Amino acid sequence: MEVGFLGLGIMGKAMSKNLLKNGFKVTVWNRTLSKCNELVAHGASVGQTPAEVVKKCKITIAMLSDPAAALSVIFDKDGVLEQICNSKGYIDMSTVDPETSCKISEAITSKGGHFLEAPVSGSKQPAETGQLVILAAGEKALYEEAIPAFDVLGKKSFFLGQVGNGAKMKLVVNMIMGSMMNAFSEGLVLADKSGLNPHSLLDVLDLGGIANPMFRGKGPAMLQDNYSPAFPLKHQQKDMRLALALGDENAVSMPVAAAANEAFKKARSMGLGDLDFSAVFETVKVLKHSS
Repeated sequence: MEVGFLGLGIMGKAMSKNLLKNGFKVTVWNRTLSKCNELVAHGASVGQTPAEVVKKCKITIAMLSDPAAALSVIFDKDGVLEQICNSKGYIDMSTVDPETSCKISEAITSKGGHFLEAPVSGSKQPAETGQLVILAAGEKALYEEAIPAFDVLGKKSFFLGQVGNGAKMKLVVNMIMGSMMNAFSEGLVLADKSGLNPHSLLDVLDLGGIANPMFRGKGPAMLQDNYSPAFPLKHQQKDMRLALALGDENAVSMPVAAAANEAFKKARSMGLGDLDFSAVFETVKVLKHSS
């Protein structure tokens, strides 16, 4: 199967490599075209524009940073809409709000194309190891056609029904994750401030009912001030903002998520946006040092 891939950031690069390793022919595009060179070394072809990629490939996947980027590759000059047609499918795996996903779907289908949203749960390491969780919604036939690719990219795929449901599920998951990371950060600082060994807290947590891979994977690095980005903090804050907007739309009170969002905004104001989202820990440490 030949697929196109738009967007070679942390996630897109890893996902494209996995497709290439597993025998897919892949044509890639990135706004900064030089980022394609590493993929070419692994056997990829390069499209000069999103339209060129769509023209060449039956199915094109996008993994872009935010709603603005997701819309840009569709509607801008030399964008997806210039070549999408009834024989082609477009799968947007970016994390966007439901409204953006529906807008993209309407644009693709108005040209006769087939659309699937498929945001993923998981960051850099799951992307590299093909262990993402894929949250798809839209055209069921395109979902079925994409399963060979999804089986390479992820450990489990869900089909969630109509367009918008994948985006909603991803925002709920990331809202919970961001809220947990803030509570975890506060706990680590509280342990330290109380005279406890934070490493012992990690051991205790890992043996209890709230043990989870995020605490296990992020905790030791956080205690060493290591925030190498698996999932950039600026993207986590974007997802908190979009989840809170979804809460507004559905009249759901979300005070915990709102407070977590403020902490991520504080971290961005401290210049931490390009670091891993666990760098929100630094906002609590700052409060500790100033007390």
